Amino acid sequence: KVGWYNAILQPAFHLPYPDNTLAFVVLSTPSMFDKALKPFVNKERLKIIRDPVDQCVSHHLSRVKEKFPDQKVDIIFDYEILPNRKPKFLAQTAAHVAGAAYYYQRRDVQRDPWGKKKIYGVCIHPKYGGWFAIRGLLLFPDIQVPFLEQSAPVDCVSTEEKRIELLEQFNFHWQDGRYRDIIEVKERYSEEQKAYFATPPAERFRLLGLTQEAQ
Repeated sequence: KVGWYNAILQPAFHLPYPDNTLAFVVLSTPSMFDKALKPFVNKERLKIIRDPVDQCVSHHLSRVKEKFPDQKVDIIFDYEILPNRKPKFLAQTAAHVAGAAYYYQRRDVQRDPWGKKKIYGVCIHPKYGGWFAIRGLLLFPDIQVPFLEQSAPVDCVSTEEKRIELLEQFNFHWQDGRYRDIIEVKERYSEEQKAYFATPPAERFRLLGLTQEAQ
């Protein structure tokens, strides 16, 4: 429910819907690269003018919207920002309140070792660890669900030591991706997918076999 999200955030970040409005958080799993992105690029090769992943997600969520012709469906993508440069929604907070992934933050550590350093939080999924992404929100403004019960996310990094290790790795060594394997995972990105996301955005077109003209 939108109210779960709004209840834990400052008004500046609130979603402008009644508290009982139904919303879905959309995640992409490791297999998205092969099952969705590559087929999309092959099919839409000449229409790709910005980020291929963003366009792929937009394409698939638009198709979901078409499945509900009698409903108003609003989509907010993870990359969208407001005129004041704030994100349109806080993806990790949304995933946490929806029970999709646990958002580990500095306040989840009792013996804080970081002093005045800025420490960012990170979501961990009980099945995919850090090998997933939060892609967007689907909101159904005309569907009110006052009786929907909230499910807590799975606290899969439950020890103090592991939480410190997770936040250390994410904040200071995120490039090596070790934080993604903080728990035993069922599936992770393929080597090809790792290479794609490790490549600067401007050079990713070449990896997908897209020409400069397409870009």
